[in-house]
Amino acid sequence: MLTSTKNGAPEKDRNASVGAAEVMGRVVQHDQWPRSEPTTKAGMASCIGSDMSIVGNIECKGPAQVFGRIEGEVRASDLQISDGAQVEGSVIAQNVTICGRVKGTIRAVRVKLQSGGAVEGDIFHRSLSIDENSQFEGSSRRVENPTDPSSSVDAKGKKGTAPAPLPSINPELADGPKH
Repeated sequence: MLTSTKNGAPEKDRNASVGAAEVMGRVVQHDQWPRSEPTTKAGMASCIGSDMSIVGNIECKGPAQVFGRIEGEVRASDLQISDGAQVEGSVIAQNVTICGRVKGTIRAVRVKLQSGGAVEGDIFHRSLSIDENSQFEGSSRRVENPTDPSSSVDAKGKKGTAPAPLPSINPELADGPKH
C-alpha cells in the first residue's frame, strides 16, 4: 500500500523519481564521460565514426578525424585518418596524418604517413614524412602552395606546358668523327 507525502505524491513514486534523477546525473554528466574524442589546440575535432560510411564531399572548417569510410573529397584544417579508416577521393588540408588508407590525391602543407598507413595516389605537399612500415604507391611533389589546385604539377612538368624539346643533333657529328 502507498503512503501519501506532503506534496501529495505517493512515497514510492517520489523515491523512484529521485533515484532516476541520481542515475541520470551519473550517466549523463559530461564531466564523467571518458575522453575518447580527439582534441587539438583549437578544441574538439569533428569525427566520422568507425560505423559510418559516407558517399559525398565533406568540408570541415576546423580539425577532423576519420574512423570510418569516406568516398568523396574531404577538406579540413587538420585531418587525421585513423587506423582502420578509408578515404577514396581527394584530401585537402593544412596538415594530414594518415594511419589508415587513402586512395586519391592528397594536397596538404604537411603530410605524415605513419606506420601502418597506406596511400595510393599523388601527394602535393610542402613537407612529407613517411614512417617505416607504411605504404606509398604514387608520386610526391613538393609545391609552395599545395592546397591551391592551380599549383598542381603532373609527372611530366608544370600543368599546361609542353615538355622541353629534345636537343637537335648536329648533322656533322651524327656520322661520327672525321679523320
